[in-house]
Amino acid sequence: MPGPLRPRPPPPPGGAARLREMIAKHSAAKLFSVIDHLQDYAERLMRHTIASLQDGVYHFVDYLDDDGVNRGPLPISLQLTIAGGDAIADFSASADQVASPLNTVAPVTLSATLYAFQCLMGEGFPINHGSYRPIRIITRRGSIVDARPPAPVAAGNVETSQRLVDVLFGALAQAAPDRIPAASCGGMNNVAIGGELPVGGHYAYYETIGGGMGARPGSDGLHGIHTHMTNTMNTPVEALEHAYPLRVERYGLARGSGGGGKRQGGDGIVRSYRFLAGAQVSLLTERRRLAPYGLAGGNDGAKGKNELIRGTKRKRLPGKINLHAEAGDILIITTPGGGGWGEKP
Repeated sequence: MPGPLRPRPPPPPGGAARLREMIAKHSAAKLFSVIDHLQDYAERLMRHTIASLQDGVYHFVDYLDDDGVNRGPLPISLQLTIAGGDAIADFSASADQVASPLNTVAPVTLSATLYAFQCLMGEGFPINHGSYRPIRIITRRGSIVDARPPAPVAAGNVETSQRLVDVLFGALAQAAPDRIPAASCGGMNNVAIGGELPVGGHYAYYETIGGGMGARPGSDGLHGIHTHMTNTMNTPVEALEHAYPLRVERYGLARGSGGGGKRQGGDGIVRSYRFLAGAQVSLLTERRRLAPYGLAGGNDGAKGKNELIRGTKRKRLPGKINLHAEAGDILIITTPGGGGWGEKP
């Protein structure tokens, strides 16, 4: 016989409750004084980081493949000004907003910019509002990096954010050529699948797939991982096959897809799905037309590709597509490799 049910422990206090506890313990004046000091400290650290870069005005443009409808390539353009401990990142020359969800909003552009500068600062330092003070970000309202409602923006956070980082690193590489990595995979390789379950009912499944990391001045890029503006992990094959009418036929590295150079770019991933029943599939992927760039004489990484095998026919798919898969079809996603760094000796 099972024992009596134990009462659940109360949830931990929320942020407001903890803040009240700290005020009661230290007083509001002291607490907010400490917060001000932390912000000032973070500002000094960021200014020191920016001051370590070479002063100048740096331009870099990279492109999204297309909007999945009828436009492309789509430029994301940056003019980066470094002056002492201040930086100005001007994205106003980027493409106009588009009809598909590749648009992003200004806070994502802000996040990508601050991420790039935080990478230069390194780990172990506070990140707060003070970190933002030395960096001015300029966008153009109605552009792909600062869209106006009702523009769709679902893909801005998973794809356009990645290209923003590529553009920022491309500009920063001119100011600090010995510290910046080549372009990584450049997208999250989004796969969404939905259909009917054999036992009844419906399912919807979504996952992202990693790729190659760009080579760094001091080491090769890593194989088969997510980089930069991502926060997702691997979906185990066993969990996927247990829950859905899908079978993963292959899951491994796309050998040789990393760009060559003094430092080798990381390899992308090959992941293939066999459909055991018909399903609807949506793909939202990038770097299928334009490769991740190499730096300092390194070669570009290999572009990704999406394919569908039906019977004896193998068909190349666009980077962004909705399609119906039949039972027995095989969907193959090959993700891009990272760019190489430096000329090969």
